[in-house]
Amino acid sequence: MRSAARRQVVDGLADRILALRLEHPTRVGIDGHSAAGKTTLADEVATALRGKTARPVLRVAVDHFKQHVDLRTRYPSGSPESYYFEMYDVDAIRNELLVPLGPGGDRRYRTQIMDISGRTPVDSGVQVASDDAILIADGGFLQKPALVRHWDLRVYLHIDVADVLSRGTARDQAWMDSAEAAAERYRTYYIPGEELYLAEIRPAEQADIVIDNRNFDDPRIMPRSRTEQR
Repeated sequence: MRSAARRQVVDGLADRILALRLEHPTRVGIDGHSAAGKTTLADEVATALRGKTARPVLRVAVDHFKQHVDLRTRYPSGSPESYYFEMYDVDAIRNELLVPLGPGGDRRYRTQIMDISGRTPVDSGVQVASDDAILIADGGFLQKPALVRHWDLRVYLHIDVADVLSRGTARDQAWMDSAEAAAERYRTYYIPGEELYLAEIRPAEQADIVIDNRNFDDPRIMPRSRTEQR
């Protein structure tokens, strides 16, 4: 059961989204470190929205827009650089999902192009959104230059690197050889790759809303300074 504090944050975020008055679908991106709680929050917000409005709510995981592993050739396999620069098909996220839902878009969008492993293409088919639809998307690196201006609301989840390591290890050990193998993957791949993103993009400063999600039961909306607000 969700805590009262968490319900308040989720409901407040849903209300903030509904307050946006646009002539095209509202595109919300939930960004943050691995294991920050992006998927959980996106699911919660989508559920809250469906309870508050009759508008269509589109729920998309950007992990379904990975670049095929055979095309990740610019950097060594398993390197932080490959993760940051090559994991996601940024052009497809923009052209197949965000631009069609944006100003002047034809509303014809796709929800996925690849399976989670990045090895098997998936044709989700083309879907058509209404002008009043709301897209809730979660994923990593959502504020890269090619994407940042195509979100109507950018939410960034903050957790500490220590949280990334502990949460990610606990989650991923089930499909890896051991907890230590999962931890090593985070130490050498995910965390340094995401630190490249933090250094280059400074996503917490670009985001419209930053949520401190270190305590899952007590998330906090972080105050923004005037210089950070955009």
